[in-house]
Amino acid sequence: MDLGLKGKIAVITGASVGIGLAIAEGLAAEGVDLVLAARGGDRLEAEAARIAEKFGVSATAVVADVATAAGTEAIIAATAEKGGADILINNAGTGSNETVMEAPDEKWQAYWDLHVMAAVRLARGIAPQMKKRGGGVILHNASICAVQPLWYEPIYNVSKSALMMFSKTLSTELIQDNIRVNCINAGLILTPDWIKTAKQLTAESGGNWEGYLQSVANEHAASKRFGTPEELANVFVFLSSERASYCIGSTYFVDGGMLKTI
Repeated sequence: MDLGLKGKIAVITGASVGIGLAIAEGLAAEGVDLVLAARGGDRLEAEAARIAEKFGVSATAVVADVATAAGTEAIIAATAEKGGADILINNAGTGSNETVMEAPDEKWQAYWDLHVMAAVRLARGIAPQMKKRGGGVILHNASICAVQPLWYEPIYNVSKSALMMFSKTLSTELIQDNIRVNCINAGLILTPDWIKTAKQLTAESGGNWEGYLQSVANEHAASKRFGTPEELANVFVFLSSERASYCIGSTYFVDGGMLKTI
C-alpha cells in the first residue's frame, strides 16, 4: 500500500526513545523528513543522525522541554525553518504515581503542562504552517487511562482524558483548513520505562522482571502480552497518511483487548 507520505515533514515530540522513536522510524521508512524533539540532547542527536543515515531522510534534532512555552516555541521555530510541517505527533508524556488526597498543586500543574498545554501550544504554532502547505495531520498519543483509569496515577488519568477531549475539540476547528486531528489510546506498550519500573519493583524479590510484566499483561490485556512500540507506531503512520483521509476527530484504541467497555 502506497501511503503517499514521501517528502512530507513530520514533527514528533518525545522522539528519542520508546514510542516516539518507533513512530519516527516508521515515518522515515515511508520517506518522511523529521523534526525530532526531546529533552535529552545527546541521545536525541544520535538517534536523529542514525535515522537520517538509515532511511535517507532529513532528521533535525530540537532539544526542548515541551512542558514549557519556550520549549514549544523552539520546536515551532525549527519547523518553520524547514518550511513548515505536514504532520504533528504530540507524543511526549510520562506516567505518574500519587493519590488525589496527597498530590500537591505543583504536580497537577506539571502534568497539565506536559500532556495538555504542550499540545495546545504546538497546535497554535504549527497548524498555521500546515494551512499554508494545504493541510495536514495532528495526532495525539493519549492513553487507555483516559477512559479506563488506573488507581495509582490519577493525575495521568485526568490529564490524558483532557488531551483526548482537546483532540476532539481541535478536530472540529481545524478540518476547515484540511487538517485532520485524531487521538490514539494505547494500552500496554513495552517501552523502556515499563522495563525500568519492572526491574525496580522486582529487585528485592529475585529480579524476575519479565515475570512481573507477564503478570501485568495477564491481568489487563485479553491478548496476554504487551504490544511493541512498532505495533503502535504502525497505527500512527497509517493515520498520518492519505489512506486515512476520512478519519477525523476520532479516538483509536490500540490495547490488545485491554478496554473493557464498548
